[in-house]
Parts: sequence; C-alpha cells; structure tokens
Amino acid sequence: MTVKSKRIPALQGGKSIKPGGIYWMRYVIPALLFYVIFMAYPMLDSIRLSLYEGTAGTREFVGFANYVRLFTDEVVSKRFWNAFGNNWIFFAYHMILQNALGILFAAILTNRTMRGRKFYQTLIFIPCTVAVLVTGYLFKIMMNPQWSKAPLESVGLGFLVHSPLGWLGDHGTALSAVSLVSVWQWVGIPTMMFVAAFQSIDDDLLEAASIEGASPWQQFIRIRVPLIIPVIGMVAILTFVANFNAFDVVFAMETPEGAPDYATDLIGTLFYRYGVAGQHPVGIPEPGLGSAISTTIFAMLLCGVIPVLVKTQGKE
Repeated sequence: MTVKSKRIPALQGGKSIKPGGIYWMRYVIPALLFYVIFMAYPMLDSIRLSLYEGTAGTREFVGFANYVRLFTDEVVSKRFWNAFGNNWIFFAYHMILQNALGILFAAILTNRTMRGRKFYQTLIFIPCTVAVLVTGYLFKIMMNPQWSKAPLESVGLGFLVHSPLGWLGDHGTALSAVSLVSVWQWVGIPTMMFVAAFQSIDDDLLEAASIEGASPWQQFIRIRVPLIIPVIGMVAILTFVANFNAFDVVFAMETPEGAPDYATDLIGTLFYRYGVAGQHPVGIPEPGLGSAISTTIFAMLLCGVIPVLVKTQGKE
C-alpha cells in the first residue's frame, strides 16, 4: 500500500506545495542576504582590519601587533581594562536591578485582578520610545546642581542635590548615575518579554497548585519562574550584548572621554576614541587598534553568550 504525500493548496495560481520542498528558501534568502551584507561582512572585515595599521591609503599589515599593543602598551592597556571594568559595573546594574524589576513588574501586570494593566504596561514602556540622546540630556540637566538645586529644595527634596560637583561630576557616583538612568529607560523591554512569558503559562498548572495549597509566593518561585527560564536566559544575553555595546548614554550624559577622569568610560566610548575620532590630544583615528578592541570584545561576548544559551535554551 503506497501512501501519497499530502499537498498544501497554494494561495495563488491553483498549484499545490509539497511538504519538504525548498520553496521556503525564497523567504529566507532576503533576510540571509541582509544579514550577510550588513552584519557578517562588516564583522569579518573588522577582524581583517585589526591586522593592519594606519588609515585608508596608508595601511600596512602588522599581524597581531594591535592586539599586543592593546594588552601591553601602558596607556592603551590601562584605558582598556578601566573601560572593561566599568562595563561590568554598568552590566551589573542592568542585570540585577533592571531585569529584577522587569520580573517584578511583569508578575504584577499579569495579575488578573489588577485594573488598568494596559495603562501601566504603556507607562513602563514609554521611556523606551524616547531617543537616548534626549533622555541623557534631560537627566544631565536635572542632575546639574546649578539647574536642579533651587527646584528640589523648594519641594523639600534638597537632599537629592549632590553639591558642588553634582552626581555626574563626582568620580564615585558618575557611573552609578549613568547606569540608573539607562536602567530607568530600558526596564520596559524585559518587562514586556516577561509579561509575554508569564501569559504563556497554562492556567491549569497554577490552579492545580492553588488547590494543593501552594501560596502565591510558592507558585511564583516554584512554578512561574522555572517555566520562564529560557526567556530569562535570552533577556540575560540581550542585556549582556547591549551593555557591552553601550555608547550613546555616556555620550549624552558625560563625554566620549568618559568624564570625570574616565570614571564612565565604557568599551563603546573607548572604541569611538581610538577607532573613529582619534584619542586626545593627537586626534588621529587608529582603525586597526579600534578593530582590535571590537574583535576582542566580540570574542569575550561569545564566550559569555554560548554557555548561557546552552544552559537555558531548550529546557521544558
């Protein structure tokens, strides 16, 4: 007895599509071409560029000299490890505070007894739609004692004024201030992802747990959170990658030099100074060294992302 393969009726033309065919390639190829042209090729070309020294027209192949300089040159190495350490602090604020708030907000917003859930979802997400440069500039003004001291003192919030340098001018508070502004702006992204994850959980599981006597807290810790581990892993990866590519928030609130005294210098601003604008006071860009910085960080990101993917994705 022979079994004929079923055919799926086509939308147009009266033809049918046989399962297992390669017709799907016509939908994949445009996205694949876009990825290769705008993502894969620039990344590979950056690796190639890291093996050269000089600007366009005067480039000379130097092998791994840029990488050696990155880790052995007294000035460059100091700046790199300082930015690398600052980036971990910046990431910690987002990973611990932003994502924890995202889970908390999502748990509250998926409570069926809560009124106005759509309104609060919109309210939390609105800052994500504002340009980072606009947000950074506004907070820069609000954190400037010359602008904010009188208004805050008039409403009894004078203790928030960090005089005389301000939150952004103090070496000990500048990075925390920038990080918290970034957390405030982007907390809506993980919140929406966690809301979608919580909403996908079968209500029968929670009802069964409630019948068995599980408290809301026990349901949250032992049922809801374990079931969204893959989403938590994906959010962690997105946070990790985005934070190590951060540039605009520091550019808007401080300077590309990571003022004050490199306290807010991140990998993104370090790359910009060396690879694009040129490090002060020389001001001559070094694309080779900039590419070495970006390639090194790419390798580090890869080493951090793969274990998280393996650990969290695919779990049922």
